[in-house]
Amino acid sequence: ICVILCRGDISWICQLLYRYKVYASSGNEAKTRTSGIEWDQYFMGVALISAQRSKDPKTQVGACIVNPKNRIVGVGYNGMPDIDIKHNDAKFSWEKEKHYTRDKHLYVCHAEMNAIVNKMGADIQGCTLYTTKYPCNECSKLIIQSGIKKVVFLENKEPDRDIYAASRILLQTANIVIKEHTPKGDLSGLYEEVTKLNTLL
Repeated sequence: ICVILCRGDISWICQLLYRYKVYASSGNEAKTRTSGIEWDQYFMGVALISAQRSKDPKTQVGACIVNPKNRIVGVGYNGMPDIDIKHNDAKFSWEKEKHYTRDKHLYVCHAEMNAIVNKMGADIQGCTLYTTKYPCNECSKLIIQSGIKKVVFLENKEPDRDIYAASRILLQTANIVIKEHTPKGDLSGLYEEVTKLNTLL
């Protein structure tokens, strides 16, 4: 995994992973390694790395869908519709402009939406969705309709904003489990550094 990641422009993530010992060796091949990260940490890490694919200059969000067997069945990040696979992100404005036809919110596909679309025919009934940002009301509609039963989010900076308040009502009414993810151990430093770098990209 690390070799693949280092080929792109996110090699710094690999360095952070090494620094925080995500890929650390037990030092004894005869014994089972007991210091591996928990599943929640792992899947939220995948969502964080996916977020770095976003071309949005201000907000990068990633999402990861996992089935009951802990298999990843869908991954996504916020981006423009795939009209042109090479240049689709450059065909629309990434700004929040007063002129409504140039406001990015009218065009961008959220990470949760893309993760659901990218499920590649997999059954996501009963799955868990990991997202680096609390889903909006529109994404929550898709989450409910797709049969996802649990949402794990990393941050919710605007819980009282209409789209997030409505989202909470939608998910709770549909009896979907909502869980805030808390980074633990060595990975907490990784999350902090990724979040810090996220604001600079």
